[in-house]
Amino acid sequence: MAVHSSRELFLQIAASMQHYAESLRESGVLGLPQTSPHSLEEKVQAKLETAGKMEPHVAAPVSQLLDATPSRSRRPSAPQLQPTLASPSSIMQAGDLFLTPEVQTVQTLPELRAAIGDCRRCKLCQGRTQIVFGVGDPHAELVFVGEGPGRDEDLKGEPFVGRAGQLLTEIITKGMKIRREEVYICNVVKCRPPDNRNPEPDEIAACEPFLIKQLEIVKPRLIVALGTFAAQTLLRTKTPISRLRGNWHTYQGIKLMPTLHPAYLLRNPADKKLVWQDIQAVLREMGRL
Repeated sequence: MAVHSSRELFLQIAASMQHYAESLRESGVLGLPQTSPHSLEEKVQAKLETAGKMEPHVAAPVSQLLDATPSRSRRPSAPQLQPTLASPSSIMQAGDLFLTPEVQTVQTLPELRAAIGDCRRCKLCQGRTQIVFGVGDPHAELVFVGEGPGRDEDLKGEPFVGRAGQLLTEIITKGMKIRREEVYICNVVKCRPPDNRNPEPDEIAACEPFLIKQLEIVKPRLIVALGTFAAQTLLRTKTPISRLRGNWHTYQGIKLMPTLHPAYLLRNPADKKLVWQDIQAVLREMGRL
């Protein structure tokens, strides 16, 4: 969503850097990819200047922010602890902490999809059939965010078209009395993880900027996060979905309701009543109940 002050922009940058460092650590990478601290600071400084809202108290702490990164996430100074990356394409580079200029400037979803191109930013590209971008009303009041595409989605190029997708469609059309075309549906990662495994931290980190831009373009009033990875990614938390669901949260000023993923409901149909409680809360917020 739009950043309304340079302080908010600065905090968003700090959160992105911290999230990225944590993702690398969880992937087993020792420290950040090699890059000059000065070049990274210049990227942060340029990002703030681009906003056109520089303030003295915001500009000064940029170097302090880099120094304040937890020591476990920074590249150690000892030569024997230099990070070793599996391959250049498997981990997002430090420059990708911020969207490339062509992505930053896009104003529509088709432009964003074109900017993503034949994405090779993470290892998921190796096994996918096609990128699964998103579908629905580009100005929807309500956005559903899932985890990642499965086999059917990978083949068709559209999110939530398999068995879990059919259940989501029933929730939208029969439960909420809304046409599927009236909402927007997308995923955290845009390529299918092999054998439908969970997306890994480096894959989420590489793809998350595009999800952020999608939400910025659509500008929904409400977001429903479907399952653990959607909720935890958007809310920057490790709290289990069982504790997140049923309560309103906020993403960039947008009210967000975490709920259980439709794929989980296929395995645990008794918990459909919990999702219906969450959806009823969404309907009340929309003034439809």
